[in-house]
Order: sequence, then C-alpha cells, then structure tokens
Amino acid sequence: MSGPGIFLARLAPGAVLAASLFCALPAPAGAGPPFFTDDPEPVAYGRWEFYLASQYLKSKDGRSGTAPHAEVNYGAAPELQLHLIAPAAFAHPAGGRLARGYGDTELGAKYRFLRETARRPQAGVFAQVELPTGEPHRGLGAGSTQVFLPLWLQKSWNAWTTYGGAGCWVVPGAGKKKWFYAGWLLQRDLSEHLTLGGEVFRRTPDTPGGAGSSGFNGGGQVNFAGSGHLLFAAGRDFSGPARLTAYLGLQWTP
Repeated sequence: MSGPGIFLARLAPGAVLAASLFCALPAPAGAGPPFFTDDPEPVAYGRWEFYLASQYLKSKDGRSGTAPHAEVNYGAAPELQLHLIAPAAFAHPAGGRLARGYGDTELGAKYRFLRETARRPQAGVFAQVELPTGEPHRGLGAGSTQVFLPLWLQKSWNAWTTYGGAGCWVVPGAGKKKWFYAGWLLQRDLSEHLTLGGEVFRRTPDTPGGAGSSGFNGGGQVNFAGSGHLLFAAGRDFSGPARLTAYLGLQWTP
C-alpha cells in the first residue's frame, strides 16, 4: 500500500473503494505495507519486491476492499524505486448489491534524496498516480486520475525504527478538492522473525463541506526462512467516520 494510497482516498457514500495499496532474510520489516504511512527507503538497485494481499474497510456505508491486489516494486536505479499496484476490488454498499471487478491502477516512483546518518534521518519523496481503470458506477474506482505527492522521513536506532511524513492528494472533478494525509509510525524488531509497530494518521476532508478523520493501525511482519514474509495490520478511526480497516498479505523479496 504503499502509503495511504487509494484505500483511504476512495471513501464515499455507498462505500466506494478501489484499493491501493524489504531484502534477504533475516531482515527488519519494511515500511509501507501493511501500514498506510510510508517511508523514504527505496528497494535496492536491481532488486524486486512482490506482494499478494487484501485490504478491507467497513463503515456505516458498507464494506469494500481488494481480494486480492498484486503489488510490484523494482529498484530501477540507485535511490530510485518504481511501483505498481493492480487490484481486484470489491464494494458492497449497505443495503445494495456486491460488485467485484478490476479497480484503479496505481503507479509510483520513490526517490531518496538524503541518506540516514548517526544524527540525521533519511528523506525521500514517493509520487503516486491513480489511473481510473475501474468502474466508478459500480463502486470500483474513482472515475478520474488522482496524484499523491508526499515527503517521508525515517530514523533507526538499535531495534527501533520510526518514520512518517505528509503529502497532498490532487483530486480533479466536480465535488472534489485536494486533501492532505499525515502519518507517523513506530516499530520494533522483537527478533529476527518478528517486527511489531503502530501508526497514527490524519486526513483532511476531500469534498467541500466534508469531514476529516484521524485513526490508528497496529500490525507487523513475520519473517519466514528464505525470502517470504507475512504482513498484517488492523485499526480504526478515533475521530470522524467510524471506519474499521484491515490488511493481510504475503511478500517475497528474491
């Protein structure tokens, strides 16, 4: 998921959602999935990351998510990562019919412009574009191209890592407005096989006269022998709409 992604960007009446969404083992958990907040660290040059995962959202308007989505990240150059999410989305409005189909495609590029030292954090940008490849009339897409422009920071010490930042979503179309996401996460490596963490986040209204929201997620990563990882997270809003969210996925880092 890269970052907050379309999992939070698609929320509308009727539970409209087209969901979004490190290297050899043992390794600490990577950032981004299973959390909304991302980090500035790209995939190493010439390396790949593969995810097969599902995201779930429940609110008073219904249920929505991905079942599943595929995510691919590639280290295309030193300090540069290219990114793709291809989702199989679903939306089930309260009192309505369940819709399944292909959602909106996410493309992105992460660039780290500042490396971490003993005293300073690393920093990077991760531009993302949501392409309207879904079917918005069935609740499976936004119906327009959307762009997310964030800045991420990260600092590590011993078994602890903290990262976060903020960015702006540019959302064209009638009844829409640009909105901002901010989040921060703290996680700890409990062993070479298990990392746990938690994040808090805030999003401003994405429609004129709409309401913003704040929330939290807790989750982590289990590292298997070889290059496999299990990622999981769950959380809810503590202000604004009473939404419940969850993420479960497998990651391969060959």
